Amino acid sequence: MSIEVHRDAWGIPHLRADGPDELAFAQGRNAAADRAWQIEVERHRSQGTTAAFLGPEALGWDRLARRARLDDTARRCFESLDDGTRAWVTAYVDGVNSGLAEGARRAPQFAATGLAPGRWEPWTPLGIWLSHHLLFAGFPSKLWREEVARHLGPETAELFATDGPATSGSNGWLVTGDRTASGAALIAGDPHRFIEDPGIYQQIHLKCPEYDVVGLAVPGVPGIAHFGHTGSVAWAITNAMADYQDLYRERLRRTATGVEALGPDGWRPATAHTETVEVAGADPVTVEIVETDRGPVVIGGPDDTEAISLRCPPRVRQDLGFATLPALLRATTVADVDRAFDHWAEPVNVVQAADTRGGLLHRVAGKVPLRHADNRLRVVPAWDAVHAWQGWHEPMPRAEVDGVAVMANQRGLAAPLGVEFAPPHRADRIRELLDASDCWTPGDMATVHTDTLLASARPLLALLGTLDDLGPDAARLRDRLLRWDRRMDADSTDAALYAAVRSAVVRRVAAHPALAALREPPAYPDIFLPWLSLTQRTAFALEHLLTDRLLSDAERSAFVRAAVEEVAGAGAPERPWGELHRLAPWQSLPDGTPEEWPGLSGDHDCVLSTTSVPGLTDLGARGPAARYVWDLADRDNSLWVVPFGASGVTGDAHRRDQLPLWLRGELAPVVTDRQKLTEEYRNA
Repeated sequence: MSIEVHRDAWGIPHLRADGPDELAFAQGRNAAADRAWQIEVERHRSQGTTAAFLGPEALGWDRLARRARLDDTARRCFESLDDGTRAWVTAYVDGVNSGLAEGARRAPQFAATGLAPGRWEPWTPLGIWLSHHLLFAGFPSKLWREEVARHLGPETAELFATDGPATSGSNGWLVTGDRTASGAALIAGDPHRFIEDPGIYQQIHLKCPEYDVVGLAVPGVPGIAHFGHTGSVAWAITNAMADYQDLYRERLRRTATGVEALGPDGWRPATAHTETVEVAGADPVTVEIVETDRGPVVIGGPDDTEAISLRCPPRVRQDLGFATLPALLRATTVADVDRAFDHWAEPVNVVQAADTRGGLLHRVAGKVPLRHADNRLRVVPAWDAVHAWQGWHEPMPRAEVDGVAVMANQRGLAAPLGVEFAPPHRADRIRELLDASDCWTPGDMATVHTDTLLASARPLLALLGTLDDLGPDAARLRDRLLRWDRRMDADSTDAALYAAVRSAVVRRVAAHPALAALREPPAYPDIFLPWLSLTQRTAFALEHLLTDRLLSDAERSAFVRAAVEEVAGAGAPERPWGELHRLAPWQSLPDGTPEEWPGLSGDHDCVLSTTSVPGLTDLGARGPAARYVWDLADRDNSLWVVPFGASGVTGDAHRRDQLPLWLRGELAPVVTDRQKLTEEYRNA
């Protein structure tokens, strides 16, 4: 087996091998070398075994992963793969296993926790993919809508409809050749996720005789699923905001032979067994695993007054869509990318692609079930046949590309497939910026990536402008905010003052007597609490709530008046937005990084989408998990950046060397010229 590993100036791995399977082995081995701790944590997350070394705080996830049958679903989907894809995934896993012990020796977290590197199963990459996306489509939002409808009436189920606090979105745009300086298309954007350290995306270059691809890989998963460039065709995705996971209210009972569930055809046997979750520093915990004809029970059980099961396409179809991954690597045209995504399952994405022949693509990819409209909104009764799945949405929506195409999780191409979408502000602003020029270059795209205009501030500022009976300090603050340019720049004190007023309004709306019943979250597992927090829900739905019938005109004015008086009267020294809006990445185990992370520009509804939770915290936990620009005129003119660096190893020179670029909105060059690379390893 001939394998070569080279690195560019940013430590990005460039892998070469004799064939696709050998290259998959090399990619797995590299993931073990550069991201051993990260991918081992993800393996344990997919198995529901993280509490064994991370302690009781990880127990909630482990319970959910086991009850949702993630590892078992991964195994079933792996066994259903075609022979070629199964061999390719297995080669990747063999590479991980070959390099994991060496990679673990470089990662101090293993010694700190006492965790020994384990052995990956052939289906582990599928389990990692499932664990990353189990909550991606936000099925707990149905629990929230259920609570809203129960307390406020069925007609209010969508009262808080907006881009929810735990969803993950993206920006993406395609500019056709007649709008670029080169005459060839450009594809650019940034996926928005919780910022993880190390990052969820790894820049990589994969080359063998069959293909030559650069892109953003997910450590622990072979190939390049979301963002890639083969030289002749490039693709990118955003979250389509489709609804494809259902929750069923189950009636369960114990019998002499096990557990039964009430379905449309009466009582039927459910599978049931128990598993033990080891917990570092605490006693083991026993979890009962129950699965009905609908799916695994994720809330409650046979001895509880309520049980809720989860039905999702990969478990129903025993297909995660992994056959798409090797097909994308071999793609040379838009038609190839289109055919590859026909096999995609989860998550459901909007795809854009362009090739050097002028081909263009804008479509939705994934599997969405056909079922009753109520399934998409709330928890539905398992025993009512009207809520059974009736097939799949086919064909998936697509659209022609005329000049530019923008995808930013807005209601549009995927509207028939979802319930809650992002407000249109990001998409509208991106289109407005792109329409300002007809000679775009890759370097120009940074001006779009980093735009901080906050269009969603308009309703609150409009209400503020109607107030004429304020105290002197509040009146000065009102006038100042009305003159503000609505840009959430890190050095802007006006942005910080606006954020303070907004948070004060959020707290007052959340305290409205009509919402009192929603303040105490229901007795669901703690892992679902981010979707059930009234303050969080109010924060992300504020623009809608300030114009909805829930509040009278007098109440809206009173809330804004009280908020601006509060902020004006606080007497606190002025601080720029970036001092408050600091990066707050998730780490499975802190590695000694100083507590003061850098400040951020942007806000939830800016194109530069760096999300805090108004009313609770100004810290930014979500944001661009990568940025990219794919140039179809010359791949080496393409650009990319990740929040931290190519390496996940503490102390490595490339651990956080891209962070300054990412903070400034700059991008690093994509380099594929072998003469500009440094050889690290050769096995010829």
